[in-house]
Amino acid sequence: MTHVSIKDLTKVYPGATEPSLDQLSLEIASGELTALLGPSGCGKTTTMKMIAGLLAPTSGDVAFDGRSILNDKPEHRGVVMVFQNYLLFPYMSVADNVGFGLKMRKVDKAEISRRVAEMLDLVKLPDLGSRRPSELSGGQQQRVALARALIVQPNVLLLDEPLSNLDAHLRFEMRDLIRSLQQEMGITTIFVTHDQEEAVVLADKVALILNGRLKQYDDADVFYKRPIDEATARFFGGQNFIEGDSDGSTFTSSFGSVALPEGVHKGKGKLTFRPENVRIGTELGSENVFHGTLEDKLYMGTQTRLKMRIGDERIDIISNPNEAEGMEPGQDIAVSLPPASLWVLSS
Repeated sequence: MTHVSIKDLTKVYPGATEPSLDQLSLEIASGELTALLGPSGCGKTTTMKMIAGLLAPTSGDVAFDGRSILNDKPEHRGVVMVFQNYLLFPYMSVADNVGFGLKMRKVDKAEISRRVAEMLDLVKLPDLGSRRPSELSGGQQQRVALARALIVQPNVLLLDEPLSNLDAHLRFEMRDLIRSLQQEMGITTIFVTHDQEEAVVLADKVALILNGRLKQYDDADVFYKRPIDEATARFFGGQNFIEGDSDGSTFTSSFGSVALPEGVHKGKGKLTFRPENVRIGTELGSENVFHGTLEDKLYMGTQTRLKMRIGDERIDIISNPNEAEGMEPGQDIAVSLPPASLWVLSS
């Protein structure tokens, strides 16, 4: 297992006036699975290519177990990168694709055959070794690409948007497979994604990158409970932001007075709470209960989205369809904001 240290990593492409990646610093523990999350063009894949040695950084450093690897050739870094488009050799069988890295390392043929069979079994393709990539589904091709990367037992595994080309049901299946294989083999893994749900499900830690700069690097649940700013909260599905003042225990705004949890920001700021954490109904207790007018209701199968006006503010709510049954636009509705689900962002 390998500890990865990224220090002030910066990349400015020729002719550009702004860096594609600006002073990124991360410490990735041995055996950890880390997501580089952000929209297209934010610098995620640029970061991955510099770790792999496919791009030279403008400045900064990448170290494995305390030793800089920037002067190492890509083939000597112990890094394997699985690209979004798989890049399987079309003229080779599945087994030959998987064993290609071992063949390049001049491993004995019998040993290659044994390890290829083991790896195909691990990725749940035990009987497809003789097929060509063109005879496989997209999900099967992704498994072959993963097996080809893992068979050489890299120090660091890099996955570039590993699930983006798969149908929805295959994405769930591949998430489970990637996570189970990574944990079983203990390989330090970094993967790029623009999908916050994918990052949360797969990663031990998430690095959110926006406009080339690191916004927040934390455990996945922290992004939902304690986002660093409004942009981060919105990226993770936050929709409710109310301006006002916090004294550390109460937030005062046009919305009313709201009891807060301990440890929140004091002073001017924005109260934020996730749509799914707003409670509706009749048995709401007495704390942080407000009445407002239901303006819109959208049934979405497993959930119902509500838009309400409370005082001068509009809020978004995600509710269980059973709880929202019978509620119609124009109706007066009571809602509760549990203090534990609230957070205050500094202005």
